[in-house]
Amino acid sequence: MSKLHVKKGDIVYVNAGEDRGKTGRVLKVLVEKERAIVEGINMVTKHAKPSAKSPQGGRETKESSIHISNLNPVDPKSGKPTRVGHREVKVDGKKSKKIVRYAKKSGEELK
Repeated sequence: MSKLHVKKGDIVYVNAGEDRGKTGRVLKVLVEKERAIVEGINMVTKHAKPSAKSPQGGRETKESSIHISNLNPVDPKSGKPTRVGHREVKVDGKKSKKIVRYAKKSGEELK
């Protein structure tokens, strides 16, 4: 399994599917399945039986997962979708190095 280009908390752009062109924040990444749950994207309707949590029951809408190949992180500078690169950065000028993700468009580091 290689490194994924999407992390929890990233703002991503949807490349394909019903929600193409929308952006949202990643709520959860399912690493084994290579899928992510994005806020407000790929909404599905679930029928719920009455329970203690929802005594009335009924229909509830919630986010479903979307494959990460259909997502691109948004560039912090331009606000447009970008590809992701990985590079080593020295920590405090010492020998220890840290691998960080960066936007290929602007070179800006992705947090």
